[in-house]
Amino acid sequence: MRAITYSRYGDVDVLELTEQPDPKVGPDTVLVRVRAASVNPVDWKARQGHLDRIMDVEFPVVPGWDVAGVVERPGLDTPELAPGDEVFGYVRKDWLHGGTFAELVAAPVRTLARKPASLSFEEAAAVPLAGLTALQTVRRAAVREGQTVLVHAASGGVGGFAVQIARAAGARVIGTASATNHEYLRSRGVEPVEYGEGEVERVRALAPDGVDVILHYGGANAVADAPRLLAPGGTIASILDAKARDELGGQYVWVRPDSDDLTELARMIDAGQVAVDVAAVLDLADAREAHRLSETGHPRGKVVVRV
Repeated sequence: MRAITYSRYGDVDVLELTEQPDPKVGPDTVLVRVRAASVNPVDWKARQGHLDRIMDVEFPVVPGWDVAGVVERPGLDTPELAPGDEVFGYVRKDWLHGGTFAELVAAPVRTLARKPASLSFEEAAAVPLAGLTALQTVRRAAVREGQTVLVHAASGGVGGFAVQIARAAGARVIGTASATNHEYLRSRGVEPVEYGEGEVERVRALAPDGVDVILHYGGANAVADAPRLLAPGGTIASILDAKARDELGGQYVWVRPDSDDLTELARMIDAGQVAVDVAAVLDLADAREAHRLSETGHPRGKVVVRV
C-alpha cells in the first residue's frame, strides 16, 4: 500500500510517500480502506518527537489518527461492522506506528463508528479527534442548559466544535478569538471577545457575575485568569494545562477513542446541530504541505488529506 511515513523525528521534510506492507488485522480490528484523513496538531508534535516520553515508537511511522473510509475486511470478532460499511474514527493506538495517512489502516472497532450520512468522506475525516475532544470536555465539565460557558480559542479546531455542542446543550456561549473570526463566531450563536490585554475585563463586561464553565483550548494565561472569571461554584476543563485540575479543582482532559461518542457526534451532525469546517483538501502526496498548513495555526477548520 502507499503510505506517508517518517523514519526519524524532524520537520516536514522527514515525511515521504512510500510503499508499505498491508497492515495485519487483529481479532477486534477491521481493515479500513482510507478515503480521507486529517491533520491535528498532535500529528506534527509527534513527528517532532514531543510524544516520545509517553508513547513507544516503531519506525517507520505512518502519521495520522483521524480517518474516514470503508470497511474492507473485518477481524475475527467484529460483529459491529461489515465489509462496505462507511466509517469514521479516531484511530489512536498505544504506540506510534500504523496511522491513517495510508491507503489502508487496521482500526480497532472501539475507535470507529458509522460515518455521518450527511458528510462527505473529506468532511467526516475532519471530525474525530477535534470533535471527540470537544464533546468529552463539555461532558466532563457538566455543561447544561442555562449556564454561561466561556470557550477559549473558540474558532479553532476543537473550539469550533465545542461552541456548537455547548449551544446544543442549551448554554449561553462566550468565545475568545481574534477579531477576524468574530463574525464566524456570531454565525455559530457565540458572543465573541477579543484576545489579549484587557480580555478578562471584556469577558466580565458580558458576564458581570462570572461564567459557570471555562473550556480551555488555547491561550497562555487562561488558567491563571480563571479564578477572576468563574462564578461561585464554577469549573474549568483544559486540554492544555494540568493546573486546571491540580490547582483549580477542574478537569484535565486527554481525548480517548470512543465509538459511542463518535456515534453521538454523527447524530448531532446529521441533525444539523453541529457543522464541520474544512480549511483545505490536499492529496496524499502533498502531506508535507498539509502539515505545514496545520503548523501555521491559521486555518479555520481542518486540513484534510484525500487518499
